Amino acid sequence: MTRHKISLEEFHRMVEAGVFPEDLRLELVEGDLVEMSPIGKRHAAKVAKLTALFGPLVPQKAILFVQSPLVVGESELYPDLALLKPRPDFYEEELPQGRDALLVVGVAESSLRYDLQVKLPLYAQAGVPEVWVVDLEGKRVLVHRKPEGGGYREAEALGPGARLSFHGVEVPAEELL
Repeated sequence: MTRHKISLEEFHRMVEAGVFPEDLRLELVEGDLVEMSPIGKRHAAKVAKLTALFGPLVPQKAILFVQSPLVVGESELYPDLALLKPRPDFYEEELPQGRDALLVVGVAESSLRYDLQVKLPLYAQAGVPEVWVVDLEGKRVLVHRKPEGGGYREAEALGPGARLSFHGVEVPAEELL
């Protein structure tokens, strides 16, 4: 069997040419096209909650990207939420890169292993300073800070009763679980 890896540029040309159906959720992971799972109602509700909680930071302190592309190395991932460094063009001229992210949040209902084993190392390599993975099944938020190589020097699991904080926004963990 022969596998053909595609580049980020090829992927963008294919998207622009309409090669993929609009409702097909794809990520480009180190040259491989990966179909993402459909989003369930609980997952969608948590993303909506996060969006509302971080809304006050927009647009002075951050730009809020919800289920939108983030380029990390030669991959294009679609985190559930990314807070990006403010830019006057809101990233219209070019997609945001890992270095533009302040915080990335993924909500994992059935994708925990993929989020931790595939996406998290890519975020670390791209220098994303902080990543939260909301583990809905495990009822915890996995917080990763201080990227180094393909991992994070700081990692903690927070459950109900814990509070997360980012740029002055306080988030009770149970609101995400």
